[in-house]
Formats: sequence, C-alpha cells, structure tokens
Amino acid sequence: MQLGMIGLGRMGGNMARRLIQAGHEVVAFDMHADAVRGLAGEGAVGSGSPAELAAKLRKPRAVWMMVPAAVVDRTIESFVEHLEDGDIVIDGGNSYYIDDIRRARELQARGIHYVDVGTSGGVWGLERGYCQMIGGEPGPVKHLDPIFVSLAPSIDTAPRTPDREAGKGTAEHGYLHCGPNGAGHFVKMVHNGIEYGLMAAYAEGFNILKRANVGKQGRAASAEQTPLRDPEHYQYDFDLGEVAELWRRGSVVTSWLLDLTANALLKDSELERFAGRVSDSGEGRWTIHAAIDEAVPAHVLTAALFERFSSRGEADFADKLLSAMRFQFGGHEELPSGR
Repeated sequence: MQLGMIGLGRMGGNMARRLIQAGHEVVAFDMHADAVRGLAGEGAVGSGSPAELAAKLRKPRAVWMMVPAAVVDRTIESFVEHLEDGDIVIDGGNSYYIDDIRRARELQARGIHYVDVGTSGGVWGLERGYCQMIGGEPGPVKHLDPIFVSLAPSIDTAPRTPDREAGKGTAEHGYLHCGPNGAGHFVKMVHNGIEYGLMAAYAEGFNILKRANVGKQGRAASAEQTPLRDPEHYQYDFDLGEVAELWRRGSVVTSWLLDLTANALLKDSELERFAGRVSDSGEGRWTIHAAIDEAVPAHVLTAALFERFSSRGEADFADKLLSAMRFQFGGHEELPSGR
C-alpha cells in the first residue's frame, strides 16, 4: 500500500522505516530536507513540499502526520488544498481528541476523511511495533488496515488472555478501532495519563529504596527538623539496578517500564546525566480535564501530573512562601540543602 508520511522525527521516521521494511511505498516529507534525503536512501520516495507529496500519491491519497499537536492545524493547512474528495488525513501524534472532532468536521465539508491514531511505542517501535488506538469512520479505517497491521507488534508480543475467544478482534494484534473521530486519541490520552501514574509510582518507590540508608547519616538534633526516631531501622544500601533486575522476573510489578528502568540504572546508577525536570506534553492534563467533566476521581493520575510541574520548579515560589511563613510566625531558619 502507498502512504504519505509528514514528519520524520523519532517516531515518524521509524514508522516509515517499518512500513518500508514491510513492503509499503512511503512518500515522505519533512521540514528538514536532510531527514527526507536520509529516508529516501532507505527506500522512501522523497518529496520537497506538501504539494509534491500529494502529487506523488495515488488516489485515494492517504497522508499520515507525525508532528507535534501544536502544529497539526498548520500542517493540514499546508497540504489540504492539494487533496481531493475521498482522500484520507491521519493524525498519529498526541492531539487533543476535541481537536480531532473539529478537524474531522472541517475536512468532511471538503469530502476528505479524517482518522486519529493514538500511537504508542516510542523509539523502540521500529523493532517492537506500535500499539495503535484508532478513531474514525469505518470505511477509511478499513482501507488503512494493511498499514495498521504492518505497524503493529506481532501477536506473540504478549501471551493470549486465557479464555479469550479466538478471532474476536484486532486488539490482540496491537491495534483497535476504538470508535468515531476522537476516540483513538481519547484512549491514547488516558493511556498517557496512566503512564504518568505508573512512572511516578516506580520513581517514588525507588527513591524510598535509595534513602533507606538515612540512618547512617548521623543527623544532628535540630528544632527545625523532626529527628529520625530509629536510625537503626534505616541502615540499608540497596543496589537499585539489581532490585530492578530482580523485580523484572516473576514480580507483580513487572512491566516494560521496569525493563527500561533497569536499563537506565545499569548505564548510570546515579542518573547523573538527568536534572530531573520532567516534561508533560498535554495528555496528562487532558486526562484530568476529562475526569473532572465525568466526575471520576483520579487521585493518582492528578498527583503524578502535579509532580511533573513541581519537578520543573513550578512549586519553587510556593515552597519559598512556606519557608517565609514559618520564619514570620516562629523565626524558623531554613536548613542547608540536603539536611
């Protein structure tokens, strides 16, 4: 099958490569000409502009965008005038599902179909495949099935769920038509909200393990800090990399995220290359918005999102004000960092 791919970054480039390896024809465009030339050297058909990309695609054209959510509308504007009735626009990035609903309506007025595909797999997707959460009309989604199949992981990526009916659907093949426009990105939005919570749980747990030797540090008694009641209870120097490796085998907290944690700790046990400033690209916020609209409690996911804000220094002023209030009412001086 032929597919246009706009955006050849970490995800888009590897998705194009996976499709080429599966025998599909990929017509590629990126704002960076070097990225286009590089992929053309690996079998893609390069194009120097959105107009050229559209001209090289057979009807009905299918154009897949892998660009940041903030530039999706601008990207669509750059090539939509070169599309015709029956063509398909696919957004595989992390767009807000409400924007999908609007875009689908706007493109439908021009006779163009819109499909939203929440795509998970990261930089490992070229090798492992991409989990795809799909929203859109049944016809265009069915037309794109060969693309979804080639991008998806193999069925043996995970054991079959016991008693699952054979041939029930595509979910165990790593992709699923979740519903009408916006449904794919809604599912991906919640997926990423959960991801925030899982990552935060691992991070907090390993931090407790790392600080389990606090009893050896011999804190001086201070009126400004609660003393450690039983230092002898905290005399452990855990090898966090080995704990992660242990938990990968037979533990109920085993996961791919734990695999990646073990890999990171093996390479750098103190994680010295990282400053700890954790970004959020929007999906966690949108998940919490949806939870509020639905009146669904989401304590863990909300706390994980707020922790990301804090990691970037967004709590610094609040923390300073807390310290200032303690000084105002009690003359409490701040302790040096690390105590």
